Amino acid sequence: MPSEYPARWTPASVLLFALCACAPRATTFDVVVRGGLVLDGSGAPGVRADVAVAGGRVVKIGTLPDSVRATTVIDAADLAVAPGFVDMHSHADLILLADPGTQRDLLANKLRQGVTTLVVGNCGLGVAPTDAASADSVAGINGWMTPVGVVAGPMSVGGYLDRLESNGVVVNVATLVPHGPLRVSVMGLAQGAPDPDQAERMRAAVANALDQGAFGLSAGLIYPPGIYSAPGELVELAEEVSSRGRLFACHVRGSSETLIPATRELIEIGRATGARVHHSHLEAVGESFWDDVGAVLSMEDAARAAGVSLSHDVFPYTRAATMMAAIFPPWSLEGGVPALIARLEDAAIRQRIRDDIASRSPEWPPWVPGGWPHNLVGAVGWDGIIVASVPEDGPTDLVGRDLASIAAERGLDPFDVVADLMIAHGGRIGQQVDEVSGRGEAPDALLAILGHPAAAVVSDAEDFGRGSPHPAHAGAFARALRLVRDHDLMTLEEIVRRMTSFPAAVVGLPGMGAIREGAPADLVVFDPEATVDRATWESPRLPASGVEWVVLGGVVVVENGVLTDAPPAGRVLRASPAGSGD
Repeated sequence: MPSEYPARWTPASVLLFALCACAPRATTFDVVVRGGLVLDGSGAPGVRADVAVAGGRVVKIGTLPDSVRATTVIDAADLAVAPGFVDMHSHADLILLADPGTQRDLLANKLRQGVTTLVVGNCGLGVAPTDAASADSVAGINGWMTPVGVVAGPMSVGGYLDRLESNGVVVNVATLVPHGPLRVSVMGLAQGAPDPDQAERMRAAVANALDQGAFGLSAGLIYPPGIYSAPGELVELAEEVSSRGRLFACHVRGSSETLIPATRELIEIGRATGARVHHSHLEAVGESFWDDVGAVLSMEDAARAAGVSLSHDVFPYTRAATMMAAIFPPWSLEGGVPALIARLEDAAIRQRIRDDIASRSPEWPPWVPGGWPHNLVGAVGWDGIIVASVPEDGPTDLVGRDLASIAAERGLDPFDVVADLMIAHGGRIGQQVDEVSGRGEAPDALLAILGHPAAAVVSDAEDFGRGSPHPAHAGAFARALRLVRDHDLMTLEEIVRRMTSFPAAVVGLPGMGAIREGAPADLVVFDPEATVDRATWESPRLPASGVEWVVLGGVVVVENGVLTDAPPAGRVLRASPAGSGD
């Protein structure tokens, strides 16, 4: 009762006062999603429910009374509600070093298709750890994926995460420690095995990076310097990863002639070390090798049955995006991009490189001096290599065109076209590679990889602000939903699991990829029957449609399909010393 009473009480006024005093007060939340089909990320059947968000967390799932109030109410009666999608294979390492406005512009299409978490440091590529002596070499390797004006400089993995945190990030981000910068910082871009001191320094560098918050180690065995690393070196580093329960992710040593032995190498690393191993973007490059996909999937199934912890991911397209330097033989890349350019400027060495690309087939083992894991031109032809990006002052008219057609127009050998491009623009040329696990909209090999129970969906693509980005940056997750729907590959609940809790569990991200009370409020509200990718090779920046709302850490970042002006709402995720996250 209040301390002051009405001057005159009547029976009616007493009753009214009692009813008001006992009535529940209206609860206010930040966001309430009403009546959606909640797909919690586990793969369990969806249920119709309301979801309430407060303080950046999911606080209630169920039927909420009409008295509930919220700053934002989302009517999801005809929509599905899923956890924010986790892109565990991103190359946004340098995008995330840009100011939040630039991040927002370059990552807008990731957010608009429902991606709320990125994992960087993939394929052995990244910005840390480097020191003053190695930072320039690493920057040269990363030139193709560096937005204008972004400079990384020397830093540790912890320093990189600190920089992201102080800068602000528009998505959640976690990192693996990339093997490339780590090896360059210890032994440069030299071929050959590390000596005992170098091997110990690399192992210590992995341990430091894991202590500083990396969720595992990644290797890229078709790129320098990973291309020079023998299995023994990788086993030693994977042992350090295994001792902390972290992930070893690997762009395997070739996806054409060497696909099967390269997969066997990854399995053996897992078996020898007990590490959780992950086959990054499982693929077969070149029509002659598409039939090998079945054999690879069977090998990996047998390894899992024998106790190896092994998973894979897939981008649902038949072209891949990477650096143009990847078409050159390993010996020509020793010393980095500047050394490659010097070799291309020498007539005799240039001819040797030309002859190798024209005539050499990869053989096992490819890490020995003179070895070569993956001749991309040999696998798909010059007409299967497309110029994807050039520097801001480069020949933009070549972007989106294959090297064979450019050469025919100019009356040149395709090799000379690409060699001159590399010389003129410091090697900062991006490419797309055709005939990846098929051709066209519904290739059998790609669908087999996507449909396998061990597959996570990824983009493996970014918009770096120039050229023709791979459409996966704008459509990979929407495309996966469409392919599953069109080809009846699995249930809606299962494909959502492959884009949420499954990749989160593979990486070891704490509390991510699930809708449950207490979990981070990263939500995607979408139309499961109408979500489609619209980005094409000709118009790669068209956003996906069908994703209506995206909530990141309780903040609405996409409203009715349109990016909002919300301030950076992402979090920097760090693995705990025990390996389970913060």
